[in-house]
Amino acid sequence: MRNRKKMESGKEFKKRFKNYLNLEIVIDYKTCTYFFCIWFFYCAYLLCQKIHWANIFYMFEMMAASYLISYVQVYVFHNFDEASQLRKKDIPGIICCSGLYIALSYGFRWFDRNYMATLLFGVYVPATYYVMYLANKIKRAIDTDNLNKMLEDFKKGETYDA
Repeated sequence: MRNRKKMESGKEFKKRFKNYLNLEIVIDYKTCTYFFCIWFFYCAYLLCQKIHWANIFYMFEMMAASYLISYVQVYVFHNFDEASQLRKKDIPGIICCSGLYIALSYGFRWFDRNYMATLLFGVYVPATYYVMYLANKIKRAIDTDNLNKMLEDFKKGETYDA
């Protein structure tokens, strides 16, 4: 009896740990993706001003902001950019996370508190969320097709090598 409870407890811990690890991987993926998008916008902003160098400290701030906001996006707003369909309940998450990015960009002077650049960034961030939603949706459709093909092949007795 005691060993059985211990085994069940171990299985439950393993399951929770796998879920936690999965969320951490998702957060790291988001962090890298959104950091790249922000860094791209920042570099485009600098190039438009004919500046050919970037502040590496801003790079650190953007990475930290992306990491923090990715946590908010996953744990508070239920990972809206990976939803199967965007719904009205996802809009507050998009607005809040975009607002956080905009506030941080203004507070940390990523765009020299230039109102036009900040306004464009304010349009760019939600557009980035939408593009990532579409990319994730396309990836899910491709994965579904591949899994269905693998299942058909398995039923036919064919093997699949990854």
